[in-house]
Amino acid sequence: MTNGFVLHKTIIYPELVAKITENHNHRYRNYFFFVVIQLVLNDLLSKPLVQIEANPYFCRKLLYAMKNFVEELRWRGMIHDVMPGTEEYMNKNMTSGYVGIDPTADSLHIGHLVGAMMLKHLQLAGHRPIALMGGATGMIGDPSGKSQERSLLDEATLRKNEVTIKKQLAKFLDFESDAENRALLVNNYDWMKNFTFLEFIRDIGKHITVNYMMAKESVKKRIGAESKSGMSFTEFSYQLVQGYDFLYLYEHENCKLQMGGADQWGNITTGTELIRRKLGHENEAFALTCPLITKADGGKFGKTESGNVWLDPERTSPYEFYQFWLNVSDEDAEKYIKIFSLLSQKEIEQIIREHGEAPHLRILQKTLAQDITTRVHSKADYEAAVEASQILFGKGTTETLKKLDERMLLNVFKGVPQPEVQRSEFDSGIGLLDFLAAKTGVFKSNGEARRMLKDRAVMINKNKVDENYRLSSNDLLNNRYVLVQKGKKNYFLVKIV
Repeated sequence: MTNGFVLHKTIIYPELVAKITENHNHRYRNYFFFVVIQLVLNDLLSKPLVQIEANPYFCRKLLYAMKNFVEELRWRGMIHDVMPGTEEYMNKNMTSGYVGIDPTADSLHIGHLVGAMMLKHLQLAGHRPIALMGGATGMIGDPSGKSQERSLLDEATLRKNEVTIKKQLAKFLDFESDAENRALLVNNYDWMKNFTFLEFIRDIGKHITVNYMMAKESVKKRIGAESKSGMSFTEFSYQLVQGYDFLYLYEHENCKLQMGGADQWGNITTGTELIRRKLGHENEAFALTCPLITKADGGKFGKTESGNVWLDPERTSPYEFYQFWLNVSDEDAEKYIKIFSLLSQKEIEQIIREHGEAPHLRILQKTLAQDITTRVHSKADYEAAVEASQILFGKGTTETLKKLDERMLLNVFKGVPQPEVQRSEFDSGIGLLDFLAAKTGVFKSNGEARRMLKDRAVMINKNKVDENYRLSSNDLLNNRYVLVQKGKKNYFLVKIV
């Protein structure tokens, strides 16, 4: 066996690296091999039993290839504000950090992905991510960025939503391994439900003054002269409840960092202030926020004409999800690929260069859509979405069309005319000219239809047909649709009812 080195009082030999990391995933092993290679290059392994003076956190940083979490977010454009000392502390200590998640729907939407990605990068850098479900705060409603009070949900609904949201977060975070920095999901309702009002104002409320709370921007907007709805006491107390969450996690999970959107800075700093005032100013707690994501045209990110883009495939199909990312502007794609993908800085810079050389190929959008659709849904869903997308651009085949389920078919041809034909007429044997003209209105007359058929400019389910073609049940997609294409770009999805 070759010479080894000591890592946290353990002799490590290159031959044993795979064995040591057998309980970790492939990414961990890659990072460990990277460290060994670096040690070889530095001539460390050429000497017997080189001693590396290291604390456990330093060993983890070696395993994670010395990633600097704050720097990682910085180059990705994911930092709006960061409390002084945060980066220095995290570079020396394994840190637990949390993001609060609104549980008022049974699915995350893509607006939540920024927080999920912050937690993901936190875990990749060797720190411990905590996802906090706002079961208690969800019963109050966060006034930050809101102009009026939201409807409140009962406990049973919030608990149900918690279960489904955890499944979605598990596609980003490692909750199940035995790693020291495995993710944790908590619900603030669990520690707030037995807290009486008198106990709360005695133990927590006395540490934060009303003057301090009213100075927060989220409060000023709601009680200012321009506000029409005012602010309830329930909402006014929100920042105290969120501040207590940070205090609770600080005391029970050694959580030193809270992260969130830029509009959360006031609530987060209430938490750091509460920790210092209640536990003593020597107790360090940190805050980090990311910019609110917007579109280049000033529109709201994550919204389409039909509403939110959800992670739940029942709410937003994988095809619609893929299309959302595929259709973002060049400027937005360049920003989003840094935020929502796990590609490295060098990889992204290369993709941006390639895109600049041939923008019409939409390399940025395609790479972004592939990365995030595969992660949120699956590789199979991504491939199906790509295949379905080809149909509208003339590259699809009859076989491709027949593989689409009804929902995907309707998604692909959303917005195209959908004339209806009675099933009794179709089953009795309808002539092609009659079908294309009188019954569906694809053509204004039999004569026009006949000319286009003669020019081979009509397709049924992606097959070119002539006047002699006989329609049958074999032409039905999902047993109820026939796709008619007139020319290169005019589609009609005929429904047999």
